[in-house]
Amino acid sequence: MRWIDRLRLQDNRQINRAPSPVIARGVPWLTVIFGSVLQTLLFIAAAPVMPPLGFLFLLSWRQLRPGVLPVWAGLPLGLVDDLFSGQPFGSAILLWSLAMIGLEVIEGRFPWRSYLIDWLLAAAIIAGYLTLSGLLADVGAIGRNAAIIVPQVLVAVMIYPLATRMIAACDRLRLTRFRAFS
Repeated sequence: MRWIDRLRLQDNRQINRAPSPVIARGVPWLTVIFGSVLQTLLFIAAAPVMPPLGFLFLLSWRQLRPGVLPVWAGLPLGLVDDLFSGQPFGSAILLWSLAMIGLEVIEGRFPWRSYLIDWLLAAAIIAGYLTLSGLLADVGAIGRNAAIIVPQVLVAVMIYPLATRMIAACDRLRLTRFRAFS
């Protein structure tokens, strides 16, 4: 078979194929919700052990594909996280919304960034989020919270590249082309 015939055969397989709009719009929201639910199912502990997977997935989606989740997505996704995390109600809503607004401002000022800068930015946002959520959970115990929050921040920052890889795989799934019927 000649190379031109192979090319035509490849093009014929792509006719009537398009990404599903339901999957393309739903996968980012569902993965963040899944991360919020998953962090509560794995361990039962007196202190927070798991990194905030829903927040890591939110940051990953926002940095990998800035236009997929709107800026206001921090409110409903933070609400879901508040329902599952056990934090005081409204803390994730506030902190996730502030993180989304901050990422939007940084994206507007510095549209071209490297992976290292994205990782450092995510590390700063994760550290701020965990510190503020620890303070909101127990306002009077600032010194005690440092022993709990520092290991959680370190684990979350080290897991962030893995979360980004998982979100990249979900993004490939999101853009999978299916047969389009008209």
